[in-house]
Amino acid sequence: MNDITAKFRAALYHCDTATARSELLDIAHPDAPLRLSFPFETLNGATAFFDTALTPLTSAIPDLERRDTIVTSGTCNQGHTWIGCCGYYTGTFLHPFLDIPPTGLQAHMRFHEFYRIQDGKITEMQALWDIPELMMQAGAWPMAPSLGREWRAPSPATQDGLNRAKSTPDQNATNCQIILDMLEHMIKHPSTGGPEVMELTRFWHNNFSWYGPAGIGTGRGVSGFRDIHQIPFLAAMPDRGQHEDEITHHFFADGPYVAVTGWPNMAQTHLNDGWMGIAPTGKKITLRSLDFWRIENGLIRENWVLVDILSVFNQLGVDVLARMREFNKLKPPYTGRTP
Repeated sequence: MNDITAKFRAALYHCDTATARSELLDIAHPDAPLRLSFPFETLNGATAFFDTALTPLTSAIPDLERRDTIVTSGTCNQGHTWIGCCGYYTGTFLHPFLDIPPTGLQAHMRFHEFYRIQDGKITEMQALWDIPELMMQAGAWPMAPSLGREWRAPSPATQDGLNRAKSTPDQNATNCQIILDMLEHMIKHPSTGGPEVMELTRFWHNNFSWYGPAGIGTGRGVSGFRDIHQIPFLAAMPDRGQHEDEITHHFFADGPYVAVTGWPNMAQTHLNDGWMGIAPTGKKITLRSLDFWRIENGLIRENWVLVDILSVFNQLGVDVLARMREFNKLKPPYTGRTP
């Protein structure tokens, strides 16, 4: 597939924001909705994306460098063509971003970005930036600590996220079906039985890694995944997977990689305590959870997951950015490196 995003992404790798702007203006439909995580939300067109989101980020991190670790492409179950990118932005954090205090040190912020392509143009973007990850590096995360390991999620163990053998339609269909079957079994619990109905070991490698967003963290193996994420998540929102008419999913496979995007692609009711230290609210919420899975010998070996955590808190009536500003009021500001 012709990757029309390649020059745009390369310009950001080379810290050339002027060329990146020109490239995105060229490849994006003028009225394309470019959907970003809270607080940016949906922006119309490339100019709005740069002026509202990317320029403030490059002002905070002047040597901003984009590093893609996975780039995939394919046709989803609705017949749309997508390009999906996983990676992180990095550079020297010199000035505030969304009032997150700078550190003067190299920082990183994960991204999952999906571009829908039609007639050689981007007609929609669905993207999450892991803003809480940047807050944690600045010592400015004002909410509960993560249950999992907080770190910069690694690139694929096979190191083929960017360069790999061309996939076949049969391989793509088989791997995509593994993920669809896994998710179908996942939503059986707790509504139809205990954890055994999910048949986790049928789909997941014994040593799989689940790379969750900042605020949740990374878990290793079935027990790690269940302890740091699934048990608290399902305890808080047991009707997960029961509101399919309210959401949308776009699944596609590219060799050993399967991806999903959707805006939103999860809906559930926050009924109980246990997830990220949030008291139960009884509110119905939606989630944007954009994922990449890597299949190895018919089993899921790695899973990169980003969730719009700030949007979740916002729906539950918590302004994390306002709380962060209060949290950091008495901290001395960064005034630059000393000689």
